[in-house]
Amino acid sequence: MDEKFTVKIFDIMEGRPEAVMNNSDLMTLGIYPLDRIRISMNGNNVIAIVKSSIEFIESGFIGVSPEVIKILPLKNGDIVSVTISEKPQSVSIIKKKMDKQQLTEENFISIINDIKSNNLSSVELSAFVSSLYINGMNMEEIKFLATQMAKSGEILNLKNKPIFDKHSLGGVPGNKISLLIVPIIAAAGLTIPKTSSRAITSACGTADIMEVLAPVTFDAKQIEKIVNEVGGIITWGGGANLAPVDDYLIQIEHNLSLNPRSLAIASIMAKKLAVGANFLVMDLPMGIGTKIPDHEEAKKFARDFIQIGEILKIEVECVITYGDKPIGRAVGPALEAKEALKALETGEGPSSLIEKVTEIAGIILEAGGVVIRGKGKELALEYLKNGKAHKKMLEIISAQGGNPSIISDSIQYGKFSKLIKSNSEGYCTHIDNNSITQIVRTAGSPKDKGAGLYLHVSKGMKIVKDQPLYEIYSNSEDKLEQSVIC
Repeated sequence: MDEKFTVKIFDIMEGRPEAVMNNSDLMTLGIYPLDRIRISMNGNNVIAIVKSSIEFIESGFIGVSPEVIKILPLKNGDIVSVTISEKPQSVSIIKKKMDKQQLTEENFISIINDIKSNNLSSVELSAFVSSLYINGMNMEEIKFLATQMAKSGEILNLKNKPIFDKHSLGGVPGNKISLLIVPIIAAAGLTIPKTSSRAITSACGTADIMEVLAPVTFDAKQIEKIVNEVGGIITWGGGANLAPVDDYLIQIEHNLSLNPRSLAIASIMAKKLAVGANFLVMDLPMGIGTKIPDHEEAKKFARDFIQIGEILKIEVECVITYGDKPIGRAVGPALEAKEALKALETGEGPSSLIEKVTEIAGIILEAGGVVIRGKGKELALEYLKNGKAHKKMLEIISAQGGNPSIISDSIQYGKFSKLIKSNSEGYCTHIDNNSITQIVRTAGSPKDKGAGLYLHVSKGMKIVKDQPLYEIYSNSEDKLEQSVIC
């Protein structure tokens, strides 16, 4: 049935072409909420997902989102035709996965193309992610998904090869190690294009920290120029159209509080394919509050990453690290940027930070042939101590449009702070990652770059009454008070 409707443009919907119609009109047309409809005018059309309303829009009208207008130029008062549209083929493919069947390369091509084109509703995307969480994927499926996610966006073509990279499975607050590893590796003459994420559920992402020192949003061509010039970059991957389909799936994972193991592996490897990585160090933090509960699970992840690396022709080396406490003492964008820059300036810092940085950087230096096997960690520490890593970091900051004269002492925290002291004596037996993250996010991080927490104690330390435990910072008095009691 083909019916005419009057257009109303709404700016409250976003992300994909969407429409809203009165429930009585949908019943007349035999259309259900979240069905697809074809909106047509003057021989042109757009497919949109329709929502139902009783009072939001009157009968005879159709509300359209800005995403519709991008495809089919409409204005308020235009008359359009509306018909029901068929579901994309990938819906049946998702059901196939829900029925525990193996998907083919063509199946993944279809799904990725539909995700990229915004042809799947959030319900259908949720079904896809849920099917991967419940049924998983074998290595061939992970290969297909990673490859197609990489092909959904730009692929970097860097001048100086081989390309080195590092990645952490995450879950540990204070993980600012990329801000030290990247300049160490680049100072050694190797190429390391570090694309990083912003925080989703963590206190802050590497991109949030680096943004305190320099801009992090660049397109693929700009990234290539910077890396070719100084050997490294610390940039936000979401701004460069690298494996963009992955961003849609990450959002669904977050909304569902799901983290399918096979999808996590495909997601990480897609990003490495997109930057052209030849060698990857995977940091696998394990312990209370991380994504990996114990050593056995960490070993399974390591085997899977090494195996998929062989299939995708990326050499992968995994490092299982203890992640049951924050790395360093600072958590939050400005505090972590200051701690990282101070370590580069002085060659010193918290042992948990320096140890992890030099271990991972050392592996890359050995793989790059800069130093013989077994001497990489020592050379990484030397680059920190002799100022070469600091000099290279200032070059990277300058190339990314930041201030090349910046010093750690000039970095400002939130203007409001609260020092938390011990009300008894004893020992610090545990520092809870999840609690630290909750406090820092409540204080306003990552949007408030000055929000964060600084630890004055470490695990195993003897505590006396009234001893400072940690200090919370924020640029909002209200958020600071909320963070104190959370």
